[in-house]
Amino acid sequence: MTTEKLNICAEALRRHHFETAIVETTQEAFELMKKCIGEEAPKIVSFGDSITMRKTGIIDWLRQNGDWTLLDGFDPAMPRPERLEIRRKALLSDLFITGINAVTTQGTLHWLDMVGNRIAPVAFGPRKVILVAGRNKIVDNREQAEERIRRIAAPQNIARHPGFRTPCAKTGVCMDCNAPDRICNTRMEMLRCHPAGRILVILIDQELGL
Repeated sequence: MTTEKLNICAEALRRHHFETAIVETTQEAFELMKKCIGEEAPKIVSFGDSITMRKTGIIDWLRQNGDWTLLDGFDPAMPRPERLEIRRKALLSDLFITGINAVTTQGTLHWLDMVGNRIAPVAFGPRKVILVAGRNKIVDNREQAEERIRRIAAPQNIARHPGFRTPCAKTGVCMDCNAPDRICNTRMEMLRCHPAGRILVILIDQELGL
């Protein structure tokens, strides 16, 4: 991945009304997110699961700060129904943070989700959304984005969740299954940001996440 490709991607995103920044490290991403949160002064904050996001350290910082209510739907000590209820409430948070499965140099964003708790707040609800993505998530077009999700993101994601019984859990290859544990259920692509600037996309010049 070249710096030129990162810049092409960022410029395309800006043309599509996403607020966009390129940073070199997860620490720089962390500082930028803190700055954005300070400017937004949210009362309620939530997040969707993302390895890249967690690598920045933002979740630990959010949990330690008492300036807002943090809707944390990922506490393993909670029963699953309680965690899902918290994630549902995240739709009405003031600020939401998560990652992206693929970003194209055409300026579009792509996801594939199991229950949709990560993508629903991105589409509508929270007044501000912050998305983080490593340079390895950048592809040229929609077809490559879907292929990346099928070949990389989905199989590797299922591998980090022991107990899921799907063909890709055994083979590491997407089989377009109909298994009860299937995690590839809801696809979303975002072509433009509306209203303009509602979503901040932070591109990190590192290989991060799935």
